[in-house]
Amino acid sequence: MKDQKWEGIISELKAGINAPSHPFKFSTLATLGLGNLPRLRTVRIRDFDPQNMRLTFFTDSRSKKILHIKENNKVSLLFYHPEKLLQLRLEGLAVREKDEQVLQGLWDSIKGPGQLDYRTTSAPGTEIQSPDKIEYMKERSFFSAVYILPFKIELVQLSRPHHIRIRFSKREGDWKSDYLVP
Repeated sequence: MKDQKWEGIISELKAGINAPSHPFKFSTLATLGLGNLPRLRTVRIRDFDPQNMRLTFFTDSRSKKILHIKENNKVSLLFYHPEKLLQLRLEGLAVREKDEQVLQGLWDSIKGPGQLDYRTTSAPGTEIQSPDKIEYMKERSFFSAVYILPFKIELVQLSRPHHIRIRFSKREGDWKSDYLVP
């Protein structure tokens, strides 16, 4: 059953990238902020590499999440599929992409007005008078790509007669699994 659940995790994460309305398209990202206060926000998962179990999201390089990742790159992601009553919690390391050519390719993949999100004159979280008053730069962007490299994944499947909880841990370069009490 554990192998089947592992394959299900891979399948659901892939579907989050490929199916427009799949609930795994978005995830809740947790970082630690000042005073070790957990900070949560929703991120859009842009890519999933099943070979390396690597997830990618984009953000403004001036955002608080980037500051938090610089201070402590251990993060968590939470996914929930309400129809399947399936929860995935990933713990891993967040790593920023530094290669300018790779970043340019990712930047070019953003379609439509999406690039504007990374071109605001003020940093995310800056107080403004009105959403109509946001100003954008023409040339400069603050685009950043972040990879999440999980070292632990917990699956919780709510079902009857028994809920299922499995912890997958990366140990000695391979993924090992253990059943847990839900």
